[in-house]
Amino acid sequence: MQLAYFHVAADVPQGAEPDAAVVIDVLRATTTIAWALNNGAEAVETFADLDQLRQSAAQWPESSRLMLGERGGQRIEGFDLGNSPVAVVPEQVAGKRLFMSTTNGTRSLQRVRGVQRLFTLALPNRKAVADHLLMDPPEQLWIVGSGWEGAYSLEDSLAAGALANLLLDAAADEVCVVNDELTAALALWQQWKHDPEACLRQASHGQRLIGLGDHDADFRCCAELDRLSVVPVQVKPGVLCAS
Repeated sequence: MQLAYFHVAADVPQGAEPDAAVVIDVLRATTTIAWALNNGAEAVETFADLDQLRQSAAQWPESSRLMLGERGGQRIEGFDLGNSPVAVVPEQVAGKRLFMSTTNGTRSLQRVRGVQRLFTLALPNRKAVADHLLMDPPEQLWIVGSGWEGAYSLEDSLAAGALANLLLDAAADEVCVVNDELTAALALWQQWKHDPEACLRQASHGQRLIGLGDHDADFRCCAELDRLSVVPVQVKPGVLCAS
């Protein structure tokens, strides 16, 4: 398994496609997706464009849909929920399709939505995703961060290193790191693995969230390692279901 990490969607090579891709947006889209599916959501359908989201959501019965979205870390006006993993509780999301758009994470999902095997990763479902990949290893795996408005993010690189570290520990002879970005992410994980929440809070996006108000519960949830067994898998372009 050849592993490469790309900091943001724009870094993903054009005209090439791996066997599998994992998209990361630790703060907070892929954490929210993992928890929503864990808590019984029928699916999470992701959109980079808000008009497309509204059009698709309008085709579903109001009783079986929720619109989730944020821009700049804050809930979009008129949407049911923002982008918080602690808000997607079973009584809110069970049995419903979630129509979701965020500042960063849904852009990265859009960029690699044509990849045959596409998953999302957060720290709480790191081991579940790693185990899933090891059961049927792809020859080439791209790990794609989401960053912040096209720029590098510390927390996504932390999670990329956390995933790669687990894959290397489990199958060192069969896993190869092929770019410097992932080598750096592995070093970052070694530095912060004993306190990932501190890394999330120090990150520039963590500082933005702190500036927006009390997000302590979000930080704790997003930093919790290997809590969930759910693997969000794209079943058709833009639509993620639990595996």
